[in-house]
Amino acid sequence: MAAYWLSRCVVHDPVQYKKYTDRVPGILEKHGGKVLARGGRYQIMEGPETFHRFVVIEFPTLEAGVNCFKSPEYMEAASFRRNGAGIVENVIVEGGEATV
Repeated sequence: MAAYWLSRCVVHDPVQYKKYTDRVPGILEKHGGKVLARGGRYQIMEGPETFHRFVVIEFPTLEAGVNCFKSPEYMEAASFRRNGAGIVENVIVEGGEATV
């Protein structure tokens, strides 16, 4: 079942952050990820207006998305943004209508 990696981001240092974003497409592709939305226009409908960049990536499975996030290549790329270039919240959620 498909899964979706959702990111909410704030970019503080665009030059340093670009070192991260330049590396990510190849890493995603290696793990079967497909970018559905990255940057672009948005409208916050409810909640705090903390984040100003949103990303949605589709993976074939939850495990594929988690493996991508935990991969050495992604960890190396993420180090550029984790050193003050931005703040990111990431979640990977399985598609479908699971209920509790």
